[in-house]
Amino acid sequence: MTLVRSLFAALGLLMLPASAHAAIYGAESFTLDNGMEVVVIPNHRAPVVAHMVWYRVGAVDEPPGKSGIAHFLEHLMFKGTPTHPAGEINQVVARNGGDQNAFTSFEYTGYYQNIAVDRLPKMMELEADRMRNLILSEEDVATERDVIIEERRMRVDNRPGSILDERLSAALWMTHRYGTPVIGWPEEMAGLNREDALQFYKRFYAPENAILVISGDITAKTLKPLAEKYYGVIPRGGEKFVRPAPPKLMPGADVRVTYHDERVKQPSLYRRYVAPSYATGDQADVDALTVFAEIAGGGATSKLYRALVVDREIAASAGAGYDGSAASHGSMYLDVTPNPGIELAEAEKAMDEEMRKILGGGISDDDVAKAKQRMKTSLIFLKDSPLGAAQRVGAWVATGLPLADLENWDKRLETITADRVRSAAKALFASAPSATGILLPKETAP
Repeated sequence: MTLVRSLFAALGLLMLPASAHAAIYGAESFTLDNGMEVVVIPNHRAPVVAHMVWYRVGAVDEPPGKSGIAHFLEHLMFKGTPTHPAGEINQVVARNGGDQNAFTSFEYTGYYQNIAVDRLPKMMELEADRMRNLILSEEDVATERDVIIEERRMRVDNRPGSILDERLSAALWMTHRYGTPVIGWPEEMAGLNREDALQFYKRFYAPENAILVISGDITAKTLKPLAEKYYGVIPRGGEKFVRPAPPKLMPGADVRVTYHDERVKQPSLYRRYVAPSYATGDQADVDALTVFAEIAGGGATSKLYRALVVDREIAASAGAGYDGSAASHGSMYLDVTPNPGIELAEAEKAMDEEMRKILGGGISDDDVAKAKQRMKTSLIFLKDSPLGAAQRVGAWVATGLPLADLENWDKRLETITADRVRSAAKALFASAPSATGILLPKETAP
């Protein structure tokens, strides 16, 4: 079970237009009578499928004071039902040669199995059963609450970088729910109980809030009767959950957070900017910022890496990233870790210098063309993996974005020019609020 970091409706079978089919995933979609959406991604290279059920609910949807309940329920979903008692789900998946896991993010929760296609009906039976028939005892809840508290200790308390990451997020997002960790705050996690879990389960775990994504050796025509048999018979739980519009942010301010820890061996700097997303910004600008992040910090060929690590030998690592597919605001990331003997302040100054060069005219048509090619190559590898394709498509749809936009992403990418990349990046860095996190060894504290 893991933590992650964010459409189309019709009656009966609804295939995407042929023009969209020829694009990236060739996905087909339909909606069951109870409101559950189904997306099929054909991939006939091997007789296997990735079977995923996504719920349009995550950490941003938790009641005040109940942080971590979405992730807690993810754990509790493996406890059993009247038909499949505790422990049986794992045993059935293993006996059928599959593997499974689950994950929680800010805006969705997902469950999946990788399985041979002839064992798919059994996986659908298991997942459909626990959608509405979960049984929770007080003992199960108490035991699993201890598990998630220990998970937090391992993932956060024992990792200085994770501690800084939480403080950095809280400083950047303030009252926005992105400032609350998906796993939850310790004092609130300790108070989560059986009633909290059941209320959250009954409200959100229903077919009208769920998306079935199947990727692999199957077609929509073959899957439709199976989906109707196992999922279509589940009654609606109520009204489909509609997440409120992205909230307005507090007035922007650049902040710095410094964390000292005796476990830190090498200082590091992390900077985040509030950025537009497909939900809140112009689609072309978001596409352009995706290309910019690849040029500036997307691996060993990026401008930041080449300048700071290879040419100037100031940093051991340097990079950039961008998340524009969130249901609310997006994020741009920069990071640098200096080489031993180099002060962090010097590395930060160098990073800022290189960013000014990039923004001031350091992006050429050739840079954009090469970045596009690298992104398309990565997409080819992603498409080859049934699970990888299902994860990408499922996250996109569960965030509330149109499937057709994802299918046509490569075509839109072709229209992005160097001028558009430069203008989108300049606009972002000129006005976006940021938070800079400094991770230092304890002995450097004054």
